[in-house]
Amino acid sequence: MNHPDRRTGYVAWQIGQIMAARMERALRPLQLTLAQHRALMQAVLDPGVSSATAARRAAITPQSMGTAVNGLVERGMLERRTTPGDRRTQRLHVTEAGVRLAAEAAETVDAAHAEALQALTPAEQEQTHALLLKLLASLNPSALEGGDAV
Repeated sequence: MNHPDRRTGYVAWQIGQIMAARMERALRPLQLTLAQHRALMQAVLDPGVSSATAARRAAITPQSMGTAVNGLVERGMLERRTTPGDRRTQRLHVTEAGVRLAAEAAETVDAAHAEALQALTPAEQEQTHALLLKLLASLNPSALEGGDAV
């Protein structure tokens, strides 16, 4: 039997926690939380996405996404718009300032990823990425919907 701390799920959870903490630190100078970054990127990649869909894709609660969106709306990075014929569902649209912030955040996150993954060769990075996407597609297919896989 495998040592409980070496099971794939537990190792993946540990890596996820470590990566989330690294990205939170990297995004802090931009005054972005990880949830806000996810919300912003969803709106960039899928203009008009609903907050509920963005939350499903990011695998966070609708309440957490709502808090993230509220912060971005207050800062002028996102706008909520209703769709004619459906006044209950508010759609997220990125502003010009939000597009600039998203581009800066993408560079920041890319650098954090590169630093974290430097222990792997480029081929190992590609293989790991492909396997993780396969697992994600199985466990949370919503995460791969709309725009690019974010």
